[in-house]
Amino acid sequence: MAMGRTPSLVMLALAMLLVLIGENRAAISSSIEAPSPQPQMRSNNQTMHGATEGSLEPHECGPRCSTRCSKTQYKKPCLFFCQKCCAKCLCVPPGTYGNKQFCPCYNNWKTKRGGPKCP
Repeated sequence: MAMGRTPSLVMLALAMLLVLIGENRAAISSSIEAPSPQPQMRSNNQTMHGATEGSLEPHECGPRCSTRCSKTQYKKPCLFFCQKCCAKCLCVPPGTYGNKQFCPCYNNWKTKRGGPKCP
């Protein structure tokens, strides 16, 4: 009786394994095919000023960081690190949060612990 069950249990386990492998491949291929967001182009065919790496002058960092940090409750550290990042990268992502894909330098600068350095 136990001999008759063993092959069917093995076949069931193999079938479940194949289904899981197929689902995993589908998830991986869909994540690979997703295009990364690109900076929006203005009508005069220039990228968004200040939101792409190297598009700001150092004196433009203050106003951009003030906008970036306008909604945080931690304004002093936000402004400090935003201005430090802007001085290095010469860009500040648009908006008050996120959008770091527009400025790879700003996005990729990490702390010693591996967290984001730039707000």
